[in-house]
Parts: sequence; C-alpha cells; structure tokens
Amino acid sequence: MKNSFSISVAMCTYNGERYVLEQLASIAKQDRLPDELIIVDDGSRDTTVSIVREFAVSVPFPVKLYENEKNLGSTKSFERAATACTGDIIAFADQDDAWREDRLSKTEEYLLNNPQMDAVFSDAEIIDDDSMPRGRRIWEEVQFTPEAQARWKQGEAYQMLYFSYVVTGATLAIRRSVLPTITPFPTHVPVLIHDAWIALVLALKDKIGFIDECLIFYRQHTHQQVGFKPARPKVTLRDRFTRGREGKMVYVRKQADRYRQLYTLLSSRTDIDKSRIVLLKRMKDHLAQRTELPTGRVFRVVPVLREFGRGNYQLFGGHWWKTIMGDLLEA
Repeated sequence: MKNSFSISVAMCTYNGERYVLEQLASIAKQDRLPDELIIVDDGSRDTTVSIVREFAVSVPFPVKLYENEKNLGSTKSFERAATACTGDIIAFADQDDAWREDRLSKTEEYLLNNPQMDAVFSDAEIIDDDSMPRGRRIWEEVQFTPEAQARWKQGEAYQMLYFSYVVTGATLAIRRSVLPTITPFPTHVPVLIHDAWIALVLALKDKIGFIDECLIFYRQHTHQQVGFKPARPKVTLRDRFTRGREGKMVYVRKQADRYRQLYTLLSSRTDIDKSRIVLLKRMKDHLAQRTELPTGRVFRVVPVLREFGRGNYQLFGGHWWKTIMGDLLEA
C-alpha cells in the first residue's frame, strides 16, 4: 500500500476578486502542500485572473491557469479542472471559502487508511462575508446527524442522496482513477451539479466516506451560485383548502422531471447494481402520478389512496401526510 499520494487541487473562479486571495492563501498554508493547483476561470471580468497570476509566482508548487473561451458554468468548469489534474487525489476548492491548515493532510490520511474508498468529504464551519463564524456547521444545515452518519456507514448513502444533498463539493476529494466513471458531468438534469453527481455515483458503489471534522470554512453570502436556501413557509390547513394547486405543481413537475432524467441516466449504466435504483424508479413514478392527478377533488381520492397504500407518499419523509392532504384538498 502506498504511504503517500500526489495531490492536485481543482478550483474554478468567476468574478471572485473579493475572496479568492483568502482561499488561495489558505491553500498555500497547508501543512501538506498540494503538488499542483489547477484553476479554471470561467470568463471573469474583474481582477480575479490577475490575482491568480500574482499568487502563482509566489508559491513553491505549480499553479496552472486555464481560461474558458466562453462561459461554461460551474459544472463544466469543474470538469475541465478535474480532467486537467495529474495527482493521485483531486481535492475540490471553491473560490470564496478558506481551508483549515490540515485539510489536505487529513484527506490524504483518510484515503491511505481506507483504500476501499474512492472519495471523502467533511463537515465545514460556516462563515459570513467578513470571514466571521456564524456559529453553524454545514452538516447541521443538511441534517447529517449522528444517526444519518450511522445509516451512511451501513450502506444507505445512495438512498439518502436520492432525497437530499449531503455532500458539499467544496469539502470533497476523489481519487483521479475514478474520473472515467463520473465524467462527463451531466448538465441536463435539473439541479444536479457536479458534486451531487459524483457523490451519488460513488455512493451507489459504496465508495465514498466522510471525515467528521470541519476541514474548511464555508462562506455563506448573498452572491454565491449555490448555497443553502431558506426554508419554505409553512402551509396551514386553511391554505390546503384555499390555495390553487398550479403554483405547487410547478415545483412537483420539476421534481418529477429531475427524477425521471436521473433514473434514465443511471439505468443506462452497466457498472451500477440495478437493485439500487429500484427506489429511484418508485420515486420517479410516484411524482409522475402526482402530476397527473385529476382537477376535481373527488376524482383524486382513489389515485391518492392507491399511492398511499403502496407506501409511495411515505418515501418522501416524515411529513408525507401533509402532502396527501394537499393532493386531496387543494383546489
């Protein structure tokens, strides 16, 4: 077994002049320096590229900058960065975060000690625009509780990822050897960005683990492309009777389309156990059924009760009965 790896860092930038130097500085302060830093800039119009170039000549490891000729978006930019990496391990980095000094050494240690795993992610401490702690952690936000962590270790990781986001890409590292199994990153499935795709594919193979520590400082600010959204407002019983269904059905149709495309994508693969996407098919079919419910309330009763009897409403969490009420009562 190897006693060390070569490590690449894959970062994407886009108009990141406000925070990118802080992130770069935290990479340069690692107690285990990277063997290379690969940066893909997605057409910045500010001083981001100049900052990167100045940084590149000040550090003892190679920094390679690639500038996209046209804006590709974060998913394809990360794909370009990852495929340009040459290290055994690829650690992903966002432009506006900062790393704890042992992020790379802890990652290397984990993957050395767990050769059966192809990826690892961690918790993160949330900071604000001024790099001050908000007193919260990412795993609190995504409800990756000790109970959820136990389920993950027991082989339920892929099931958890069908329902919610757990893995934050800014904390993720993978073995470069898995790139052929996860690229190209799909862009046609709604809200399936690169980290969600990587995590799901590797979870379906029981190849992704976690480190129960905050190895990065995750910046939560108003201009980030992806972040945690505020909770949706509570729906009262009165709302169930009085609000129209069309607004809600826009969301349900989007979810149905997402699960349909994700199922199509995964079912076409020969390297994934087909029994592991049976649950995904149930979710896909259930959402499709909900989008096709009749307009009249009385005509919805039989199909809703049928789906309830099959246990399909219950698949989507502890408040499934509220969903049933909505499907039965909303005008």
